[in-house]
Amino acid sequence: MPSKPRKPKPFRASAAVKAVAREVIGTPPPTRAQPTQRKPKAEKHKPTLGKLLDEAER
Repeated sequence: MPSKPRKPKPFRASAAVKAVAREVIGTPPPTRAQPTQRKPKAEKHKPTLGKLLDEAER
């Protein structure tokens, strides 16, 4: 049994505008994603009292 024909996608004005712009201007040049500058993560556990005392002695 053949499969059902695909349902056409609904009309979107933004897609139509972009398609016309691509025909007139051309496709934009490909770009590379810039690596994100992530902040170092905070420590998961608070320092124990023993570690705090050791650091205070130094």
